[in-house]
Amino acid sequence: MTHPDDHRFAPQQQYPQAQPPQAPQQHTAPPRMQAPQSRAESPEATAARERLGALRAEVGKAVVGQDGAVTGLLIGLVAGGHVLLEGVPGVAKTLLARTLSTALSLDFGRVQFTPDLMPGDITGSLIYDAHSAEFSFRPGPVFTNLLLADEINRTPPKTQSALLEAMEERQVTTDGEARALPDPFMVIATQNPVEHEGTYPLPEAQLDRFLLKLVLDLPGRDDEIEVLRRHSLAFDPRNLTSAGVTPVAGPADLSVARREVSRVEVAPEVLGYVVDLVRATRTSPSLSLGVSPRGATALLAAARGWAWLTGRTYVTPDDVKALALPALRHRVALHAEAELEGVTSVGVLTGLLGEVQVPR
Repeated sequence: MTHPDDHRFAPQQQYPQAQPPQAPQQHTAPPRMQAPQSRAESPEATAARERLGALRAEVGKAVVGQDGAVTGLLIGLVAGGHVLLEGVPGVAKTLLARTLSTALSLDFGRVQFTPDLMPGDITGSLIYDAHSAEFSFRPGPVFTNLLLADEINRTPPKTQSALLEAMEERQVTTDGEARALPDPFMVIATQNPVEHEGTYPLPEAQLDRFLLKLVLDLPGRDDEIEVLRRHSLAFDPRNLTSAGVTPVAGPADLSVARREVSRVEVAPEVLGYVVDLVRATRTSPSLSLGVSPRGATALLAAARGWAWLTGRTYVTPDDVKALALPALRHRVALHAEAELEGVTSVGVLTGLLGEVQVPR
C-alpha cells in the first residue's frame, strides 16, 4: 500500500505557495513517546486487509493515475467517513466512484445535482397509492451503499442540507418516521473548483461532515497517453466488465476493517499532537475559521484507518502528518486580507505542520 503523500494524495502544486505569517516558535522540548507495542492480529483481519489492498490495482484497470485518490477513498471507507472530491471536469471522478463500488461489490447510486433538485429527490418521499388509499414511502437514491453526489455545489443549500442527516445519522426521517440507511453507507461528493457561475458553495456545517477532501489533478503526460491508448483499444467507461473489473473485496471485509480500525491504539502523546495541531489553526492570524473538535476527531479517525491499512495496530505522528491536509483543508477559512496577499489554506496548514512540535 502506497503512502498517502504519493500519487498526489494531498496535492499542493496547484495552489500558490505563499507563506502564512509565522507564529512564535515554541522552545520547550518535544514530548518523548514510549515505543508502542504491536498486538497480534487475527487471520480474518489480515485477509481483509490484503483484499482491500488489492483495490488499488483493480480500480487501476479502469482509472489511470489516481492511485492516491483510491487510497483516500479506501481510508474513508474503513474509517466510516464521507469524502469530497474536487477536480476539473474529465479527471474520472465519476468513473472512480463507479469502479470502486464494482470492485467492492457495493450497491451504487448517483445523483446529478442541479439548481431545481428538491430534497425529496435525494431522500425519497411519500407517494399516495390510489388502490390502497394510503401513502407509501418511495426510497430515494440515498438508500444505497455508495452514493455519488455529482457536482454537489450546483444545487441550493436547502437541497444540499438534505444530505446532512443521512451523512451524520445514517438515516432519513420522513413524516416523523426514521428510516435507516444500508450499512455500509458512504457519500462521495464531487465539485468543480474552477467554474463558479451558478454554484452554491457548501456551507461550513456540511463541509465539516466530510472526513477527507481529495483534490484530483490533471494526469501527467504518460498517464494521459495511457488513457488514450485504452480508448484506442475500445475501452468503454460505461462498461466496466469489458475493462476486467471484478469484485476483489466486499461488505464483510469492510465490516472487519472498521472493527479493527476502532481497536487501533493511540498514545497520549499522539492525541496531544492532534490537539496541538488543530488548536494552532484557531490562533493563526491568516485564518478566520479554525478546525473544530469534530475536525480533530476526523483527523484521528483517518490516521487510525491509514495505520491499519499499512499493517500497524497503533498510530504514529507521521500518520497524523500524512492525513492532515486532506482531513483539515476544507475545515478552515482564510481572512479576506490573507487571500488578497496570495495566502492559501494549504499553505497555512503546511506552515503549521512545520511549526507544531512532533512527539518522538
